[in-house]
Amino acid sequence: MSHTILSAALPLKEEGVVTKVKTTKHLLLFAICFTSTMFGGTVSTLMSVYLPVAVKDLLGDVSVEKFNNVSAYISSVFIFGWMFGGIAWGLICDKIGRSKTVILATAFYALFTVLTGFSPSWFLVAVCRFLSGFGIGGVLVTTNILVAEAWSPKKRAVALGILSISIPVGIFSAGFIELFVSTWRQAFLIGLIPMLVAVTAMFTLEEPESRKDGSPEKDGQIVLSQKLFNISYRKDLLLGSVIFGTMLIGLWAIFSWLPTWVQSISPSNEQHNRGLSMMILGAGGLTGGFISGWIANAIGLRRTMLMCFLVSFIFSLLLFKINTAFNTTAFIELSVLALFFGISQGVLSVYIPLLFPRIVRASATGFCFSAGRLFTATVVFFVGALVSFLGGYGNAIFIFSFVFVIGFITTLFGKQNSINYQD
Repeated sequence: MSHTILSAALPLKEEGVVTKVKTTKHLLLFAICFTSTMFGGTVSTLMSVYLPVAVKDLLGDVSVEKFNNVSAYISSVFIFGWMFGGIAWGLICDKIGRSKTVILATAFYALFTVLTGFSPSWFLVAVCRFLSGFGIGGVLVTTNILVAEAWSPKKRAVALGILSISIPVGIFSAGFIELFVSTWRQAFLIGLIPMLVAVTAMFTLEEPESRKDGSPEKDGQIVLSQKLFNISYRKDLLLGSVIFGTMLIGLWAIFSWLPTWVQSISPSNEQHNRGLSMMILGAGGLTGGFISGWIANAIGLRRTMLMCFLVSFIFSLLLFKINTAFNTTAFIELSVLALFFGISQGVLSVYIPLLFPRIVRASATGFCFSAGRLFTATVVFFVGALVSFLGGYGNAIFIFSFVFVIGFITTLFGKQNSINYQD
């Protein structure tokens, strides 16, 4: 009888050990993805924070027109790199696996972040920013896919929502760094940390169970690009690209030029206010991303995105058209704007992959993200040129906020998704 009881107990004990091991692996996987994307957020906005200082250091005393043009080049090439990286790493991810791609993309952007700080000219800074963006574009796509496929459908939206706050945490960190590190070259040594993360991940990160046998993909690699652009996916590719792109255009125009706008309206306390503005964006985005999964589960993905587009447009109008100083009112308006930016990023990280089956999920998601970034890089490139024409940074940024209206209309007539992936 005792033998029977022991035999019955052993499977339960082994099951408990297996569950504990799986939980530990899930937490480690999430920690690596979160840390990689967090420093991706830091690197993405670090140049925006230091842009006035870095460009002046690289160019010396030049005309306002040249200053704005070079600043626009440096900002836009990063997004172009982001775009190409999303497409390239998405294809790589569907071919060699999620975990390996996360490791390689993380190491890639970390290396060129460090090299940015050693670049002697604005041209080489732009090259390094392009390549940093290339790596980050891959990280943002592949970490989302990796976490999504490792988590159960019921927990997926919440897990991705929490993952999305890694970007605003990184943005907050960029503002924090600016408060304490006055030299922009030293600030870019932050790339050493994601390099360490990549090395750690080489020895610890595993593929999700759903992909270990390769069964969903093993017959599709040869014609992956054909499947991606299959007629049945084209409408969703367009839909995902426009929705993601319109939010990103408005968001990036604000992120890229907010410190310069703040400096233009509060020159007496410029360093403090630049850092504070980016910390507000990061803190609001962090809160919004964290709650986005619960909001999406409660009212639906489409309603949540509609709310984000509407609030973003209204508060862009209030912030950039009414304020002439960075005061308490501007502080509150920027906080609300940042909150809904955060919510939108959490929801988009669920909404876009949900449009596609697993065989092309990483590639299709990377395409949508990258097409949106192509629009963004092209449009943001012209912000510098429009500053003088439109009469100030605030007017230029607000003009780009009308893309939120386009996003609202596209989402209104778009596809209603559930929280379950198609497999």
